[in-house]
Amino acid sequence: MKSGGHLIVECLKAQGVDRVFCVPGESYLNVLDGLFESGIDAVVARHEGGAAMMADADGKMTGRPGVCMVTRGPGATNASAGVHVAAQDSTPMVLFVGQIARDMRGREAFQEVDYRAVFGTVAKWVEEIDQVDRIPEILSHAWHVAMSGRPGPVVLALPEDMLTDMTDRAPCERVEVADPAPTPDAVQRFHEMLGAAKCPFVALGGTRWTAADVAKVQAFAEAWDLPVGVTFRRQSLFDAAHPNYAGDVGLGINPALKQRIAESDLLLLLGARFSENPSQSFSLLEIPEPKQTLVHVHPGPEELGRIYRPTLGINATPGAFLDAISKAAPAPTWSGLGDKAHADYLVWTDQPPAGVGAATMSHVIGHLRNVLPENAILCNGAGNYAIWLHRFYRYHGFGTQLAPTSGSMGYGMPAAVAAAVRYPDRTVVCLAGDGCFQMSGMEFGVAAQRGLKLVVLVCDNSIYGTIRMHQERDYPGRVSATSMVNPDFSAWARSYGAVGLTVEKDADFLSALAQAFDTKGPALIHIKLDARDIAPGQMLEI
Repeated sequence: MKSGGHLIVECLKAQGVDRVFCVPGESYLNVLDGLFESGIDAVVARHEGGAAMMADADGKMTGRPGVCMVTRGPGATNASAGVHVAAQDSTPMVLFVGQIARDMRGREAFQEVDYRAVFGTVAKWVEEIDQVDRIPEILSHAWHVAMSGRPGPVVLALPEDMLTDMTDRAPCERVEVADPAPTPDAVQRFHEMLGAAKCPFVALGGTRWTAADVAKVQAFAEAWDLPVGVTFRRQSLFDAAHPNYAGDVGLGINPALKQRIAESDLLLLLGARFSENPSQSFSLLEIPEPKQTLVHVHPGPEELGRIYRPTLGINATPGAFLDAISKAAPAPTWSGLGDKAHADYLVWTDQPPAGVGAATMSHVIGHLRNVLPENAILCNGAGNYAIWLHRFYRYHGFGTQLAPTSGSMGYGMPAAVAAAVRYPDRTVVCLAGDGCFQMSGMEFGVAAQRGLKLVVLVCDNSIYGTIRMHQERDYPGRVSATSMVNPDFSAWARSYGAVGLTVEKDADFLSALAQAFDTKGPALIHIKLDARDIAPGQMLEI
């Protein structure tokens, strides 16, 4: 016999879970007790939103659900920010939430929340485990839901008294989900469409990719001389040095790339939803009938035809689709498309334009591009600082980018913690604006406590830069609610016993970065930027 909380831990081990991200709470003490000698690493975050974002990042890295545990009420609502990231980013994740005792429902008991109502529009599935004997069944289903089709988050509420009920049930077996694959007819039709094209284009995105799949799509592009782009914050799906790489189809798109997609006669969306950011606010393709021949391949059938009516819709994972189409001999009727697209990309990203001020993002990103190893993991949240990163940094390997397609601020620091724990031997760099960092900067304390080797670059211009840029454009001369007075971030890092450095001019960044990399634990570099230098080649009048 075992308690419900201990059975949950046994089920986690059966699913291969080696780590959970949590903020402790009295509502799930029995689960915490089960973790004590389980061998599962409990990473204790400082805020539930940070814990949920760590779990999202872990799900991105492993392809299996990242696991987060939080307490009831405010713990759950704090974690909802990370659940939203997982939903929009198609990340497998399971959030366990402590719940009031079953006999207190409906009385607005202490921290009572209706989890189905709160998470019902964000999570793929929300359930409350009322009976201890159903734990294996429900956890098995949760893993299937989180990983199947278009992956996403599942929320499971755990009534406190259920966790101490006893049961003799065995844990659920490890879950592996089905890979939808194209039919032979669909493969034949695709090859006919590709063979009839004159200027095709491939856009990659979404999840359910593996490193092997990335190698397959690069071989496919080479064989057919195809230009390949990646959608917003999916830049680790194709090597930027590859001669067929066309660039990032996202915010601040290369005008030449935008024109290339608009003028293509066949567009293959492989794993991508092509939502607001890659579609340039839904303007790049006509809705619902694109003028291009559209082949849309996606593991979630609900995404096919959701916005654009495809000429050919294929319900398949990227890997299954690539395996099916690789059996036909390439027969392109065009030549030089890949080389031309890559040449345009190199021109667009060659050198960051000179910035304004003594310390500049142009210099920072240019140096990172020169010194970071190809397998370095770069983590970021949202803000104008990321424009330089996405445009000018060149990602080379699968799994080297952890960034929210949802555009959530505060993501970079929790993601860096998750990356440094998962891959302690790889270089991990977090870039965060001053506003972005202060939404989750307390998670630096996790890195300090654990001695994690990571480097945080706080890009400080003392404004909410993206909002200020839009404000100056739409409401010139009427600055409102976008200025900040910031602390000495480097001193703050040193208060944790970590390395904290300050950079006020470009000449200081090289030595500061070298010193940060030489330290055994976490390091933070506070880069003081000029607020006028708001975007590449764009200046604010302040």
